[in-house]
Amino acid sequence: MSKRNVYVSNMPLSEAKEIWEKTLQENGFLSQKSVEFVAVDDCLGRVTAEPVFAFRSSPSYNGAAMDGIAIRFTDLSTASEASPVRLQKGQYAPVNTGNSIPREFNAVVMIEDVHQVDEDEVELHMPATPWQHVRTIGEDLVATELILPEGHEIRPIDQGAMLSTGVTQITVQRPPKAHVIPTGSELIQPDKTPEAGNIIEFNSRILAGYLKQWGAEATRGLPVTDDQDRLKQAIKAAAEENDIVILNAGASAGTKDFSAKVLAEIGEVVIHGVAIKPGKPVILAIVGKTPVIGLPGYPVSALLTMRLFVQEMISGFSGKELPRPQMVEAIMSRPLHSSMGVDQFVRITLGKVGKNLMATPSGKGAGSVMSLVRADALLTIPAGSEGVGAGEKIHVEMLRSQSEVDATLVFIGSHDNILDLLANQLHLQRPVVRISSAHVGSMGGIMAIRRGEAHIAGCHLLDESTGEYNVSFIKRFLKDVPLQLINLCYRQQGLIVAKGNPKNIKGFEDLAGGEHIFINRQNGAGTRLLTDKILSEKGIDSSTIPGYGHEEYTHMSVAASVANGSVDAGLGILAAANALDLDFVPIAEERYDLIVPISFQNDEKIKVILDLIRTNALFHDRIISLGGYDLRDCGKIMYEQ
Repeated sequence: MSKRNVYVSNMPLSEAKEIWEKTLQENGFLSQKSVEFVAVDDCLGRVTAEPVFAFRSSPSYNGAAMDGIAIRFTDLSTASEASPVRLQKGQYAPVNTGNSIPREFNAVVMIEDVHQVDEDEVELHMPATPWQHVRTIGEDLVATELILPEGHEIRPIDQGAMLSTGVTQITVQRPPKAHVIPTGSELIQPDKTPEAGNIIEFNSRILAGYLKQWGAEATRGLPVTDDQDRLKQAIKAAAEENDIVILNAGASAGTKDFSAKVLAEIGEVVIHGVAIKPGKPVILAIVGKTPVIGLPGYPVSALLTMRLFVQEMISGFSGKELPRPQMVEAIMSRPLHSSMGVDQFVRITLGKVGKNLMATPSGKGAGSVMSLVRADALLTIPAGSEGVGAGEKIHVEMLRSQSEVDATLVFIGSHDNILDLLANQLHLQRPVVRISSAHVGSMGGIMAIRRGEAHIAGCHLLDESTGEYNVSFIKRFLKDVPLQLINLCYRQQGLIVAKGNPKNIKGFEDLAGGEHIFINRQNGAGTRLLTDKILSEKGIDSSTIPGYGHEEYTHMSVAASVANGSVDAGLGILAAANALDLDFVPIAEERYDLIVPISFQNDEKIKVILDLIRTNALFHDRIISLGGYDLRDCGKIMYEQ
């Protein structure tokens, strides 16, 4: 049996960065000045490697700044309304804006101030000043004058200034060449259909994209299988041809994680293992004089680790100033635990609810790409902290603009597939409204409204004693919150089963006894309450249903579990079953409402969303096309307090 690798170290982040920077300096990475000669037409965004001086003056001739006539200013010294001066042909010359001024003239009179007596004579009523309305030679730039200093990032206006003086080529700092090598025998390309054990290779696209965004010339290699000799060859070749090499996967402690061993054989492993989460198994190595960074395989770990150790390298190499992080203060919406001894980086969604900017973790797991897609900010929990408490003030680094965050409507509560349609439709509105949604169940939504952490909560809680949806729970938990309960839809709930229902599951009775595996929703979800209500009515003990304790947080997650064969059934909505081409056993129709506090009724985001659900026929048609929805009360106020 193959032995597992161990981390060389578990070094604090600050110490690791200090050692790595020193290593780069010793190997000449940050001190070298690699330059190239480029056309000014192609230099946008590049950084000047030396000062740029004007080749010739601009303008290179005395030119008219206005349409009119060129004259000698002394000829008009006595001109006035009472005593106008007439000039004959030869004493003036017609000019248009930009025309060269004949040498004998030294001023321009605007055409509006010229009275044409006849073809050869004009009359003028005002004196002129020397070089009036004339752009003189070198007015903008004089030959040899400095246009741009060394180390300047070139903008479009800079290109124009250089070209205007005849500068057509300049010396700029060369961006580093970075090459990404994905590793792993299990990797397949995105156009292939994955089988069990296959992983679609998309990490290299993400990593190369960010390398380009940060200023590198980035390329990607094909996946290298779990073979040490092939990995050696790929790293050596990449290190010879590039300034930075990025290895993705193989950095951890698995039996096929060869990166550290191979790098130690062909170069020097400077650091293996840093006390960060995610990204602990990062490898920082040197092959020849080329830095090689071994990243973990999970996409979030890989990107955040590359952000920590590579972005600054690219900035130093290319001469571009590293962007200063935009930090804002927010309030944590729920407690978040952190392991002592590691710097933890948490993806955060933001939304301004009332006067407070609320922060909510956008997802768990280093493999959750969508947690970064949805993230608005990044929270760093330092190594000496055990976490952050609910309601605690925190400082986060913005990943989106403040205007995007201000346009975010915070939706917390029960999940429904309509929310995806809603998010897309709101994104098409002008002004754009974004939705930050957290699927924490109906009770979670009610509690978020109670704590003032959400603009809207989705809710479908059935009171068994009254048969009424949501109202009794609002009266119990939100009695002091003025609000409206607005219907979004009625929807079909039922058992989601495999296509064709091969196990002939017709109800919860068929799930009791241990033959079939069920998947449940989390405590506090309306679907969980419906499940428990049905089991109680039928006298079924939940302990007899295998999988009752296995929980998911959305209808689509339940449907996905059925689709991949890990479970046989789960209670969910028809739209989720239709989305994944599954079968559906109807159980009940339920009412799904929106809880909207009165304090947000005048918020433009709320007005937009309510107008959309009440009046947009196309939006309604799209909802109906999902299947299992009835919009008979859509937008209607069901309860108010």
